[in-house]
Amino acid sequence: MPTPGWKQLIAGRPWFRGEGSYPLPAYSEFMPPPRMGPKPCDGDDAPLLTEGDAWGWPVSEYEEAFELRSGLEKVAQQVLGALIRLGQARPAHGISKGKLQDNPYWPAELAAQAGKLPHERYVTLLPLALSRTQDDKGRVRWTLFGASEQGPARGFWRGFFTAPRREVPEAQALDFVRRLLHAAYEEPPAELTDLRQAGFRILPQDEDPLLPFWQEGPLPPWTEPFLWAGDQVRAVKYLLTFRPFGKLPAAVRKAYLEGRLHLLPFPGSLLFWGAQPYLRLQQELPFAMQVPLLHLVARHESWRDLRVPQSGWMHERRNGKGDGDDTHGPVRNTFTRTHRWAKVHRYEDELSLTQKEDRLAHVLFSAAPDDVGLYGKPMARNVQLWTHDCRLLLDGPHATRGDLEKAIRAVEAGGLFGYRFQYPAMRVGLHELFWHRPLVAYLAPQTGQPAVLPDAPTGYLTAYRAEEPDLARPVEFWPRILRRPLHIEAVELFQHAHQRHPYQTTLNVRKLLDSRRLLDRPLPRSFARRLLTVARGVTLGHWFELLPEKADDPERAARLADELRDTLDPGSADAVGEGEAPAAKKATPPGALTFERTGRRAFEVSYWKTIASLAEGKYLTKNNADCVHDRATEKLLAHHRRDLDALGNYLLSYYGRVVKGAGMAGRALVGDLPFPWRTDFHYGWSGGWLHNQEGHGEERDLIVVIPGRDRGRAVIMADHYDTAYMADRYEKEYGGSGARLAAAGADDNHSATSALMLGAPIFLELSKAGRLECDVWLIHLTGEEFPADCLGARHLTRQLVEGTLTMRLPGGAAHDLSRVCVAGVYVLDMVAHNNDHDRDVFQIAPGAGPRSLWLAYQAHRANELWNAWAAVWNRRPTRRDCGRSRRSPHGGVVPEVARHPHLYGEVRPPYDPRSTLFNTDGQIFSDAGVPVVLFMENYDINRTGYHDTHDTMENIDLDYGAALTAIAIESVARAAADGGKE
Repeated sequence: MPTPGWKQLIAGRPWFRGEGSYPLPAYSEFMPPPRMGPKPCDGDDAPLLTEGDAWGWPVSEYEEAFELRSGLEKVAQQVLGALIRLGQARPAHGISKGKLQDNPYWPAELAAQAGKLPHERYVTLLPLALSRTQDDKGRVRWTLFGASEQGPARGFWRGFFTAPRREVPEAQALDFVRRLLHAAYEEPPAELTDLRQAGFRILPQDEDPLLPFWQEGPLPPWTEPFLWAGDQVRAVKYLLTFRPFGKLPAAVRKAYLEGRLHLLPFPGSLLFWGAQPYLRLQQELPFAMQVPLLHLVARHESWRDLRVPQSGWMHERRNGKGDGDDTHGPVRNTFTRTHRWAKVHRYEDELSLTQKEDRLAHVLFSAAPDDVGLYGKPMARNVQLWTHDCRLLLDGPHATRGDLEKAIRAVEAGGLFGYRFQYPAMRVGLHELFWHRPLVAYLAPQTGQPAVLPDAPTGYLTAYRAEEPDLARPVEFWPRILRRPLHIEAVELFQHAHQRHPYQTTLNVRKLLDSRRLLDRPLPRSFARRLLTVARGVTLGHWFELLPEKADDPERAARLADELRDTLDPGSADAVGEGEAPAAKKATPPGALTFERTGRRAFEVSYWKTIASLAEGKYLTKNNADCVHDRATEKLLAHHRRDLDALGNYLLSYYGRVVKGAGMAGRALVGDLPFPWRTDFHYGWSGGWLHNQEGHGEERDLIVVIPGRDRGRAVIMADHYDTAYMADRYEKEYGGSGARLAAAGADDNHSATSALMLGAPIFLELSKAGRLECDVWLIHLTGEEFPADCLGARHLTRQLVEGTLTMRLPGGAAHDLSRVCVAGVYVLDMVAHNNDHDRDVFQIAPGAGPRSLWLAYQAHRANELWNAWAAVWNRRPTRRDCGRSRRSPHGGVVPEVARHPHLYGEVRPPYDPRSTLFNTDGQIFSDAGVPVVLFMENYDINRTGYHDTHDTMENIDLDYGAALTAIAIESVARAAADGGKE
């Protein structure tokens, strides 16, 4: 009995201990693989994706309905469209001369009859290579890599198994054959009762496939009665075989060409595995056989359906002249960039909204300032590139700097180059996985259009060591489509019905139902409602009334309602913290750890003045790349030094004074986490980058360690203290001059930096009183903004994973933190602008996993407590007659006293389209398995004040920001007081 599949994948944990074992390039330079199951920072007790099912890989009904099923239909339209044109002797997009030349699946004998096969229904049994990848919006989606690298047959036949030597029921397999013959050839069902009598046969692959690991066997037992055994051809009507056409018996070829025999699949659909140039490339690039089919499908990035990366051929002129080579295609010389800073909603198709296409060679390799712009780094690490004769030039995900330089020189010399963008496949530990799912499609006889057969075999998955894939010895898994009580486990909620969200997310209710793992008991009702992100004032009963299933299938809607109610805590209030507390409710709210300090006017004033001093004081050049060496920038600079370093020194000095004032010197530690800024490409125009390379400067996160009773665990409160470049000073379409000038950063992100600064004395006080079960670390991360791109978060995460975290103390001494377990991270990013269109809302955006959800629950409870206490405070004489807060455009003028706002913290998990975790340092932690929650305002992508000249005090809402900061401080205190334990 082989070692169960999951045991093979999780062997060797922890996988990435030791310096250099877990590199983290910038996400704008290299989009990494999504990590499924146990993540790098998870402990040995981390749950598997399929507990108790050693060979199963779970696929939710949500993924099946909204990504896979509809995506396969779109792929079928394009693939079958090209195959039909090929079979009709017409030019076929994506099927170039190079793919057909000497192709055993499309020999001259068959090609000569193209256009003369009226009986052909173009049935495909194409095993596609699918996997999940991550995009720059933090979405993990099923992606088409092309054809199965395991050959044309194995993915189909393995779909009739559910584990090693465990077959699907024979009746199920035969039913598939009958449905296919009926749908594609209109064979009457009554004639298919006895498939052998109906003329159905199977001809196994020969013993000499084109590649040795393309063996199709073992065939499932149900095939035995139908195996070809020298039968007379006249007794056969349908022959299922994956042999190259030229290797079929002569009588079979003759009968097919004369229209007396149907071959399943259409023999031309197998040509992708016979393309000679890619068989050569496969010797250097193990997954090269995925590529030929990928060329037929257009790039697709929409949040629904399958993701399809761009592929094709790039033509760079040589000595000002073309090559005149029409052997390869399609030629796609341009690329439309997307990036995480784009002002588009996460559920929108950014490609359809972006018109600008860039020259592909520049997208891949150019670090010139005009090509990079504000947000476009070279993407060569996410591409595979080969020469016109299919010799490997660059395997981006595994490339060294020398490989990149060699590729640059080759492309600069000109010529024709094949490529595909390669976003690495999902990984478990050291293995990457691909799903070989058959595309069962045909030319529908009634409509004359391509159609996909539903409920076809779903193939199997293979796992390979990512760095040294052995395609002949994969670990095999089988997909488990998780069927739920509902036909689809997602419901459309308030699609057009509520003004508060003109477009409301597609909610994955199953995610909520599975969240009971949070506390091993039913979820508190108010927290569940925040997870559902239903509108304020709408009860769960109202929500059930809006289910689409209610009218069509009341019983099914009732079952969902019952299941959802069973998940909730019936004893908890349905409207705790939901807006203004009733006036009649006079009871004193439960105690809080920190609101005695943060619910005061003095705290609000300090918060305002701290932001103003950081944003509108002497610190001007606060981007890591400062100062930029170009004429447009230099003539507008007030001085030619990087103030980010001085700002860091100021923050360290501030914390030193606070620690000393609290009487905690020697117990609480203040220091930094220094590191160099290293990149694959040369950014000589960036003064900050250049100083790193020359040894004149460094980057650093800043850290304050506040002790708890358990020094082996810590809860982190983090921000980023750098600021972005202003788009309206750079982009000509906004009146800019091309200058890269750092924003004042009042909201992004001094609103968060100030929160940490004001939280420090509060946490020190709790530490002295012995109320912290574990440490609290305050960490100011550097380089979140472009072009550094989450530089500090990547450095910190890498050290946490590798177990090498060490802080530098004043004077240069080192303090080892590598043995401390980080129980959670609260990231604050933009917390002081109240959305004009949806006021008093903020987001609690947890990362992946139950531990992140536990952190979110602490934030939710802190929000409830704040609202309860605000109702009490607002009855006091100093607030009773006050109105809502108003903005003051001047940093030196503190806004007048206003009522404490009641805030509505929406819990937006990673699957929520309105979560902006992806646009922050929080995504880096989540991807590595570090429990994390993002605190952020209800971000309005259309407002001014984001990455522009208006990120000043004019856009700061004092009472909103102070309240959100108070909630964040309370959340950290609650998590640390509990020791960060679930």
